[in-house]
This record gives sequence, C-alpha cells and structure tokens, in this order.
Amino acid sequence: VNGIEIYSMKIYSKVTSRFAHNVITSRAVNRGNVHKEVFFDVELPKTAFITNFSMTIDGVTYPGTIKEKEVAKKQYEKAVSKGQTAGLVKASGRKTEKFTVSVNIEAGSKVTFELTYEELLKRQFGKYEMFIKVKPKQLVKDFEIEVNIFEPQGISELEAEGTFITNDLQNIVKKTFSEKKGHLSFKPTLDQQRTCANCSQSVLDGDFTVRYDVKRTTPDNLQIVNGYFVHFFAPTNLPKLPKNVIFVIDISGSMSGREIEQATLLKILDDIKEDDFFNFILFGSEVQTWKDTLIKATPENLDEARKFVRSIDTEGMTNLHGGIMRGIDMLNAAHQGNLVPKRSASIIIMLTDGQPNAGISNTHDIQEHVKKAIEGRYTLYNLGFGYGVDYNFLEKMALENKGLARRIYPDSDAALQLQGFYDEVSNPMLTDVELNYPENEISDLTKNSFKHFYDGSEIVVAGRFIDNNQNSLTVDVRGEGANDALSYTTQQDAEQTAKAFQEQEYIFGDYIERLWAYLTIEQLLEKRIAATGEEKENLTAEALALSLKYMFVTPLTSMVVTKPETYDNQDGIADKPIEGIDIVTILLYLRIFLIFFSLLSAAPQLSYLYTTHPTWYTSVDGDPHFIISVPQKEDAICFNINENPGAVLNLINDPVTGITVNGELIGDKRANNNAKIQNTYFGKLGIANKHLDFKLTVTPEKITVQNGNEKTGFTWLDSVTLQQEGLSLIINRKKNLVLSMGSGASFVIVLHQVWQKHPLHQDFLGLYTLESDKLSEQTHGLLGQFFHPIDFTILEIHPGSDPKKPDATMIVKNKELTVTRGWQKDYRKDPKQGADIPCWFVHNNGAGLIDGVHTDYIVSSLF
Repeated sequence: VNGIEIYSMKIYSKVTSRFAHNVITSRAVNRGNVHKEVFFDVELPKTAFITNFSMTIDGVTYPGTIKEKEVAKKQYEKAVSKGQTAGLVKASGRKTEKFTVSVNIEAGSKVTFELTYEELLKRQFGKYEMFIKVKPKQLVKDFEIEVNIFEPQGISELEAEGTFITNDLQNIVKKTFSEKKGHLSFKPTLDQQRTCANCSQSVLDGDFTVRYDVKRTTPDNLQIVNGYFVHFFAPTNLPKLPKNVIFVIDISGSMSGREIEQATLLKILDDIKEDDFFNFILFGSEVQTWKDTLIKATPENLDEARKFVRSIDTEGMTNLHGGIMRGIDMLNAAHQGNLVPKRSASIIIMLTDGQPNAGISNTHDIQEHVKKAIEGRYTLYNLGFGYGVDYNFLEKMALENKGLARRIYPDSDAALQLQGFYDEVSNPMLTDVELNYPENEISDLTKNSFKHFYDGSEIVVAGRFIDNNQNSLTVDVRGEGANDALSYTTQQDAEQTAKAFQEQEYIFGDYIERLWAYLTIEQLLEKRIAATGEEKENLTAEALALSLKYMFVTPLTSMVVTKPETYDNQDGIADKPIEGIDIVTILLYLRIFLIFFSLLSAAPQLSYLYTTHPTWYTSVDGDPHFIISVPQKEDAICFNINENPGAVLNLINDPVTGITVNGELIGDKRANNNAKIQNTYFGKLGIANKHLDFKLTVTPEKITVQNGNEKTGFTWLDSVTLQQEGLSLIINRKKNLVLSMGSGASFVIVLHQVWQKHPLHQDFLGLYTLESDKLSEQTHGLLGQFFHPIDFTILEIHPGSDPKKPDATMIVKNKELTVTRGWQKDYRKDPKQGADIPCWFVHNNGAGLIDGVHTDYIVSSLF
C-alpha cells in the first residue's frame, strides 16, 4: 500500500507434544521512488511469549534483544526524553496482543521481518486449540500458513477452520494426519485472496484456528528428553462427580448486565444434572438467598429456580463481602450436615463488577476473610463483568482459592462467554488430584496438585532431573473419583521416549526443556499475583532469571528492537501486556505521556505540581506545599498549609463552570510527638462538575466515578479510558489520571507511592491543572485564586535565622510580609527525590498572601 508491497507472508508452526513454536516471516519492498515507512503488524495469542524478532534490510540484520524490563525501560526512556515513541506490543482484543514495528527504507529496498513466539496449547472440551490471526491488509503474492504437529501418543483428530474461509477457499485448506504426524497448509493464490474478481481488497481477515486431540490408551503420558520430563494426565471414561455449585450474583446498581445474567443462568439451569446441588445468593446493599441451604437439582426445583432467576432485579450498593461469605458458610453447613454427597466437587462461581462499597469494602480485608473461610476446601471462580471491573482484586482472590478469574466483555455475546466458562467447569471428574514424583530425583517441579480435574481438560506437570543423565521415572497418581479413589503408578524411560520420537527431524530437540521453562514462568507469575513482600521478590527473581535464560518476553522482560539510524528510525521496546491493562495500552500511554508534557511546555497558563521556570504555574504537593510561579519576575512564591489530618481544603471553586476541586488531608502512619507541626498530605481528592452532575473521587487505593446516582470504581492497577458527553477520563496504571471537561480545564492527578513497609509515610496524591485559563475570572480557592496574575516586590534582603536562607520584606497585595528564601521540591522528573526550586516562602499558612485566612478554605466534606 502507498508504494509498499508485501510480496511474501509465511506463518510456520511446529507443534511437539502440545508445545507450539511459531515463526511469522513477512517480506516487503519499497516500489516508490522515495524512502517510505514499512509496517509489520501481527496479532498474537495472549498466552504466547515472544522469543525472537529481527529485521533484515538489504542484507543487514537488526535483531531484537531481550532484557530485564527495568534495563530496557531506562534505555527506552532515553529515547522518549528526545520526543521519540516506539512502543511495540499492546493488548488488542480478548485473546490477542498486537505486535507492531515500523521502519523507514530506501526506494527499491527490501525488508524481511521475522517474529518467533511459543506457547503451550491447552486442552479444552477435549481438544487442543491453536489460534492464528490472519490480516495481511493487502493482497500477498506468496501467502502461506503451514502447521506441522508431532504427538508421540498419536493424533486422533485434526481440523482447521477460518472465519474468512468461504466455500471457494475451503478446498485450499490441505489437511493430513496419520499416527503421530499431522500436517495443515493454506496457500491461496492472489486471485483467491480477492474479495471479488477485480477487487484489490483481501478476503484474508479473521481467525484461523487449528484443533486436534491425541489418542489415549492410558490415562497419562510421560516423556523424558535431555534431563527434563513432561507428564500429561487426562483420564477418560470416568464417571462424573456430582457438584455443589453456589452462584454468587452481584445485583447492585453498578452491575449493568442483569439481562445477560438472567439469560445465562437460565441456560445453565438447563444443563445442571439431577445429581448436582445448587443455590443462588444475590448481593446488593443487602444479601439475599434463594433457599436457606443447597438443594438438589430435581425438575421441580429447577422450575422454581427459573422463576426466581426471572425475578432478579438490580438494587443498591455492592456488599460483595457479605455475598461471598454467605456462600462459603452455606457450603460449610451443607458438608457438615451431610446434605451433599461426600464424594462431590464444591464450587463457588461469583459474577460481579468487583467494586465493593457496602459492608466490608477494603479489598485486602475481603481477600483475607475469604481465604481463611474457604481453607482450600472449595474452588472459587470469579467472573468480572465489564470494563470497569477491579480485575486484579478478583484474580488475586480466585488464585488464592484454587480457582481463576475470567473477564466477561459486555458485548453482544456476553451470555455465550458466561456459558462457555460454565461449560469448562461443569463436569468435574476428580477432586484432590496429586501427581507425586521421587523427591530425591526431581528438582524444579511445576505445580503437581490440583483441586479438580474437569472432563475434556488436561493436567500438565514438568520437571528437571537432579541427575541430567537419569533416563527413567516412576510416578504415583492419586485422586478422588465419583465412586472411589483413583490410585496408580506409571513408569517411563528415555529409551521408550526416544523410540516414540524416531522422526527427530520433525521436532525441536529442546522442546521439553522449553515447555518446562514456559510452564514454570507462567506459574511463578500466577503465584506472584497474590504474593507479597519477600515471597513476591523471590518469585519475581526466579521468573526473571528463567525469562532471560530462555529469551521469553514476559511481564518482567522487554525486547529492545534496534533499527538503522537513517530517516529518523527509532529503537523500540516490546513489553508483555498484562490483563489489568486492557483499554489504554502501553503504546497509547506513551503517546499521552508525550502529548501531556508538550502541553505543559506550550500552554500559556498552567497550574500544576512540578515544573521549572519560567512557565506560570501553581502547584500543591508534599505536606502540602503550594508553589505559585510569577513569570514576569522569573521567580516563585511558596507557602505551606498546616492543618490536622481529616481536614478538607477547597483548592478550586468556579461558580460559572460549576467545577470544584477539594482535597482531604492525611497524616503519617503515626504522629511524631517531638514535632511541633505534623506532616500532612493529600490522601483524597474530589473533583465535581455541578452542570454535568459528575463527581470523581481519587485516593491512592481507588478511583470512583459518579454520574448522578450511578457509581463506577477502578483501582490504580487499571488502565482505562472513559468517554461521555462533556468529559473524558484516562487512567494510566500506577501513574496518573487525566480528566478533561469539555470547555473547562483539564486536571491531572498523580499517584505518589512510598515503600509499603515505610514506618512513617503513606501514599499520597498531587494535582495538576491544565488550561486553567478556561476557568472563569470568578475562580477562587487556595489554588484557584492564583490562576489570576499576581505581582510582588522584594525589599531589604538580610540574614535570617538560617544562614543559608536569608529573610526579606515582600510587598504583595499592598501588604508587607516577612518572607524567607528557600526551596520547595519539583517532583516532575524524579517523583522520589525531586528537584529543589528556589522560592520566597510566606510563613503562617500563607497569611497575607492568600485571601482571608487558611481556615476560610476548610469545607465540611469532599463535595
């Protein structure tokens, strides 16, 4: 397109024992007569780790190098400081991440992009699935997908489908499999790629999915190669276990998916088996239960349940703690009273938008209470509905209780997403599965105990032998089935594996080692989500070391991509997005970051926290320091406000635009009895727009948006963009948020995080006001009054009580004030240490400088 022709694109996948090694190669040529930018743009499964990338331009290769994230970040920030952006990976859908890199090349030049990524294919509903996103965006002369599968157990079925494959294209998908080998290819000609006979648009736009399964003559399969082993466990033909399911349903006002909940629950009721027990718990401001205890899924009870589900309505606040604790108590009572079968699987499925604001609402406390109450006996699955979900909280709580979290996207297929999840966990076959390996033979074992084994899934365990030359292994397998305990021993030796692997050229020899590394990193990162302190540090260090050794781009590593220095090509950085970052991507954040600082340097009237002269600004930060820049003097005035923790100060009040900003003070964790004045900081900020009936409440823990009576909550672990009439809100994870109000000013709130174990200090907030000239001349408040120009004169500079800080007389507002030359901190470039900014300090809470006295600005509440 535009003179750039992609003349070749090949997607080549090798799968050996479920472990997929994928290489995407794209070749392009600049057909124009001037240099042009070429884009390489592909979408990868979220479960995959990038392992390599390179660009070859006219025979010269520019490789990607994988480094620790902090090292790569420093290298990258150097480029960002020069005004360059080059973010490469971002979340792009429910199942995918987008990798984008571009490079300027000479007229007539050719470039080859090559990207490699790996993943362990997981078994669901009895099949392994490999997902390939196809979107070349133009007709490609040489386009090909080729998949080779090698499974020592033998392949039992193999299929492929594409959302873009028409009847005409169906015959081009070539598929063969016999015994241990499977082969798939898709190679459409130029004409077959066209949307119509003479069209230049490509029909290749969608998902290409490969599914297969293996033969299972035994419940499991052990493979040993080069000092590593992998153990696949998926028994078949077991009787189904009865299950006890408690559905804990959020019906609060913020929970917007009531009809979807109802449709899904009605469908689930159709699938519940007569041996199962179930109940519904609803939570809004109060907690309601359908029945006092779990009841059997008889036809009569199911009919009654359907009537109940159809009557569900939204109401009140979100007492999530009350709802989930009621569910745990009910399961405990059912087991203690022998109301449910002894051999059964107990599951809690909670659907919520994850924003508790009634009862116990501190998410850390909720996690602690739930973990203590469940004690490992039941599995908790948390389904987070919508974009405003506190997904990190739900994920931590689920992982701590042997379950998982799943995001439900509020699209037209939301009911299908919920149903799909339920189907995955609706058929437990075993509970308390343990695969035990000789401790004196194995080191670095992946997870080997599992609360439930579900029909159609597979348990995978991998490990490393202490003796690299060991070539045999014996495993004891235990589990509890519907009728009795499962217990058996399985054995394997390296010779048997080698015999199964006679077609060595078909596989990559270190695949078991890489599979072990992939699985280990994945599980370490999962454990890290719920860990704290030293345990989290150790998990991080271990996962980082493996990521670097095996060259995986994980959340702890980044890949730096180098480019030729001609035509303003800039190096880029590829990070692994995590689930919490789903709407504002890494790339978007970087762009906002640059736009934001260009605004700071360009806008004529600014009030914000950290800056350098000569820009006119006001700021408030620290305990709390107010700084007013006076550009015509190339100088600044500063003052402190000393008030007790809990006091709420009016910072900005504009009666014309209806905008108000207030801040509530917090103190240190404990008072310093030796200090005359206690340190205080802003621990809560409230921004309101009366005309829009809008309120924003921000603390170092959470962010709450209120439109009328409707509340939505986020945490600083989210990255979010919200847009509605008259305003937009952008949350940049762990950094800041940007609130823009139509024709009014824009505000930026910055999060300052201190060391969690700091004996004294707490996290606090700072405030920037952009485009304060858009506020009216009637704007007032501790900050707002200084949006109007101010002038002062300094007379009689003389030594003060501190020889380094002279005193002087300041004439300001027709008053004479004694002021002291000092410094306040500018934290813009260094949020931890800050830079010293010289200013004239006005004593006694700004007396004589501010209108009235500081207590005039104390208000009763945040709004």
